[in-house]
Order: sequence, then C-alpha cells, then structure tokens
Amino acid sequence: MDVEITREYIDKLKELIEAESNSEIKAWMEPLHPADIAEIMDELTMEEARYVYLLLGGEKASDVLIEIPEQDRKRFLKELPPELIASKFIEYMDSDDAADIMADLDEDLKKEVLMEMEDTEQAGDIVDLLEYEEDSAGGIMAVELVSVNENWTVATCLKEISRQAEEVDEIYYIYVTDNNDKLKGVLSLKKLILNSTGTQISNIYNPDVISVSTGARQEEVAELMDKYDLVAIPVVDDIGRLKGRITFDDVIDFVREEAERDYQMVSGITGDVEPGDKVWQLLRARFPWLLIGLLGGIMGALVLGSHESELAQVTELAFFIPLIAAMAGNVGVQSSSIVVQSIASGVKEIESTWKRLLKEVLVALATATIFAILIFVYNYISQGNMNLTFSVSISLFIVIIFASVFGTFIPMLLHRLKIDPALATGPFITTMNDIIGLFIYLGIGKMFFELI
Repeated sequence: MDVEITREYIDKLKELIEAESNSEIKAWMEPLHPADIAEIMDELTMEEARYVYLLLGGEKASDVLIEIPEQDRKRFLKELPPELIASKFIEYMDSDDAADIMADLDEDLKKEVLMEMEDTEQAGDIVDLLEYEEDSAGGIMAVELVSVNENWTVATCLKEISRQAEEVDEIYYIYVTDNNDKLKGVLSLKKLILNSTGTQISNIYNPDVISVSTGARQEEVAELMDKYDLVAIPVVDDIGRLKGRITFDDVIDFVREEAERDYQMVSGITGDVEPGDKVWQLLRARFPWLLIGLLGGIMGALVLGSHESELAQVTELAFFIPLIAAMAGNVGVQSSSIVVQSIASGVKEIESTWKRLLKEVLVALATATIFAILIFVYNYISQGNMNLTFSVSISLFIVIIFASVFGTFIPMLLHRLKIDPALATGPFITTMNDIIGLFIYLGIGKMFFELI
C-alpha cells in the first residue's frame, strides 16, 4: 500500500498515540510496507516511535527495524530489554540481517540478546557470521538457502526442498553439494520439474556455477553479480564448502552506501553521516576538507601576494584569475570523476597506466586547444591588448592540460596504493589545481609583460 506521509497524517497518528488507541494504530499500520512505517517513525519522537513499534507483529517489526537508519536503530535498541530484542525482532530475521543488527549492539547487550534466543541454531549462525569482517562476503551472506546432494533422486530432492523452503523467503537457485558439503553446481527448477522422479541429480545439474569465497570483498561480489546478471551468488569457504548465499538486495544496499559515501567525499564530507546525526558529528565530517580549503585559500592568497607588484602594474591580469581557477578546478574534477567511476564500476585495467594517461593527454589537448582559441578570439576583439590575449590563451591551454593529467593520475595512484580514489575528487583536486593554475597564469603573464 502506497501512503503519502503528510503533516495531517502524522498529527492524527500522534493523537491516536496520546489517546492510546492501540487497535486503531494497529489497523493503520497493518497494510503499510515496512519502509513506509520506518518513514513514519522518523517523524515521531523516540517515545512515540517506541510505542508504535511495540504494537507491531514480530515479522513486520523485524522488517521495519531493518529499514530504520542505523543511528536511529542503535538509539532505539538501547531502550529495549534484551529478551524483547531477541523474541520480537532477531528470531524473525534472516541470519544476515540479524547479524547486521547484532553487530551494531554493544558487546554486553549482544551477549545478552544471544543468550535470550530460543532458537539456538539461529543464534549459532549469527555468532558464526559475526566472526567475518563486516565488508566481506562472509559478513553479508545469509546461511538460509536451498541445497541438495548430487546423489539424491529428483523425488528425494523435491521433499528436501519443501522442508528447507520454510526457512527461505525467496528461492532463486538450488545449490548442489557432495557428501562433504562442497559446492558442485546449480540446479534449475525447470530441469527438476521436467525430469522423472527417479533421475539422479548428478545427471541434470549445471556444474558451471559462479561463487565467491567468504573472504572476498563486497566490491568483488557486486562486480561479479553485475557482470553475470546474478540475483544470488553462493559463498564457499577455502576448501569449497557451501556456507551461504548473497542476494541482490544485499548488494544493492552496499552499492547505495558506497555511492552515498563517495558523493559525500566528493562534496568534502568524510565519514558516514546521516541528516539526523548530532551537530558535532556533522561538523567532524566536514571539518577536514574545510580546513584543506582554508589552507588552499591561504596558499592562493600567498601566490597572489607574491605577484602584487605585477598585478598593480597590469590590472587586466586580475580580471581573468577567476576564469583560470574555475577552468582548472572543473577540468580536474571531470578527469578524476571519470577515473573514479571506472574504478568503482569494476572496469578492468586492460590499458596500462601510461596508455590511460596518454589518452587523457590527447583529450586534454583537444579541449585546451578549443578553449584557448575561444578566449583568444574574445580577448582579441574586446581587449585589444596582445600581451594579455596571449597570456590568457597560453595559460588556459597549459592549465587545462595540467589539470586533466593531474586529475587522472592522482586517483589512479591512490588506487594502486590501496587508498580510496574518491579522495582525489572534489575539494582536493579543486584546491590543488587552483593554486598551480595561479602559478602558471601569473608566471606566463609576467613573461609576456616583461615585468620586474
């Protein structure tokens, strides 16, 4: 059910909460999607949200909890007793979602919740998943899946699938294993249905299965699923035993988080922050890049100060400082963004570093030539000062080439050094190119006007 979250809607819900109209609140919440309920709770106070949340059924409550932003979820769970967290939420979740929730809890609360769980098998699965690194395939996989033995017949397989399917929300693939639980292949439902009940699974499964190890990075998982159009991918340990599966929704969450983080970094915000975070958290995320911008501004001022006498004698040079700085920053950000995008999308490095740099130089040469000619024509017509015309045109030509190469090389270098290349975009590239662009422009201007 699609619901429009209006101010009137929230006010009416607040009235129902104040009146403790539990049955009416339940009726309001029942047809709503968990994501809509999470959005509604974000508009309520912590006490109001807690009141509504405790009225939800176990399965819907667990689904809503997953949709709540991480910071709000942490604060919310701190106010609930461990036995309630275990019985009302965790036991209704898939193992991967439960492990994600548990990872956010304090160690003491985590242990208490695990002790309160009645399903010891699920508790054991969660403990095992928590042993993996958070950003690894093991850390995002779910242990719930459907697997069959290669020695079974179709009849046995169908019975086992019916039993296992109770624990799995969606069946995308049926995985085939041997007697040692090693992954052998994948079985399609179509082949299972079309073959007779006495057919052995080893004769009909597909041995060409793509899998990832538990230690694989999330980026690698996302790249494989995107490349081969997979809706789920099996996860195996170091000796090939089937340990779990990762579904496309887990990868989408990761891709969205990475995109948000990179966007924040490009905008000059470090760390993972949300709009609802405290003031000091937002300030801490923004401060490093703002400090870099301040230092860059001071360095730019020093460059201008060192050429104060020249600018005083030829004031026309100052008119084009914003143009040079803007073009240097924009070209640098464009070049770095293209490289970062190719790295993030998993484009393989078929070309060598030097070939990629050469290609960027050729693009920069064409771009620099076009814009240098345009600004030359403009200055020739409007200024009538050939020294100024040549100074601006040649400076712009050199600055564009430098900014483009610099914007290409830095993210590639950071990637080679295993540092997030997104650091090279945004304020960093802009600030550096502004400073160096000013050096180039004022140096060439001094040469043409033969200033002392």
